[in-house]
Amino acid sequence: MRSRLAARSARLVLAAVAVTALAATTTACGPEELADSGSSAAPSAASDDGEKGEAGDESDKSSGDKSSTGGSDSSGPNDKSDSGDSGKSGYGQSCGTNDLDFTVTSESQAGGYYRVTAKAKSGITCYLDVNTPSVSFGSDLDGVASPVGQGGEEPIKLTGSAVAYTGINPKTTETDGGTEFEHVIIGTTEEDPNPAQLKLPDTATVDKPIVTNWSTNASETVPVLV
Repeated sequence: MRSRLAARSARLVLAAVAVTALAATTTACGPEELADSGSSAAPSAASDDGEKGEAGDESDKSSGDKSSTGGSDSSGPNDKSDSGDSGKSGYGQSCGTNDLDFTVTSESQAGGYYRVTAKAKSGITCYLDVNTPSVSFGSDLDGVASPVGQGGEEPIKLTGSAVAYTGINPKTTETDGGTEFEHVIIGTTEEDPNPAQLKLPDTATVDKPIVTNWSTNASETVPVLV
C-alpha cells in the first residue's frame, strides 16, 4: 500500500515538474516571440513609411520639374518678342514715294532747272536711304535722268517740317529741239512700285536730263553737268 502511494506521489511530482517546466518555457518564449513579432512589424511599418516618403519626394520633385518647365515656357514669348525687331537697323522706316508729298518749282540758276522738294506726309517718319532719286520724263530710256552726284547726304530723316531737295535739269545739250513734257516721274528708288507723276510748272523740253542727289541744303542741288 505504501509503495503504491509512493509511486503515485512520484508521478504527481513528475507531472507537476513537467507542468511547471512547460509553463516556464511558455512564459520565456512568449515575450521573445512577441518581441520578434514586434521587430518584424516595425521594419514593415518603417518600410511603408519610407516608401511613402520616397513617393512624396518623387511627387515633390515631379511638381518642381513641372514648375520649372512652366517657368521656361512662360519665358518663351518674351524671348520671341525680344527678337522680333521689325525696324530697319540704325535708321527706321525707309521712305517710299507714297510716304512723301512733293512740290516742283522752276529755278533760273545754271540756265534753268526744276527743284523738287520732298516732305513726309502727316504722321510719317522715314529715311531717304537711297541718296539719288529715280527721275524720268515719259517711259522711254531717252527720258531717264542721269545722276550727277551733287548733294549726297545719306540717310536723310524726313518728319514733320523737315524737307529734302533734288534738282533736275531737263536739257543738257546745246542743240535745238527735244521732246516736250508737262510731267516728270519721280521715285525714291528705281524699284519703287508707286512712283509719283508730278505736274511741272511749265512745259519742259527734254534732251539728256540730269538729276542731283537728295540734300537738306537747296544750294547743293543746282544741277551742273561736269
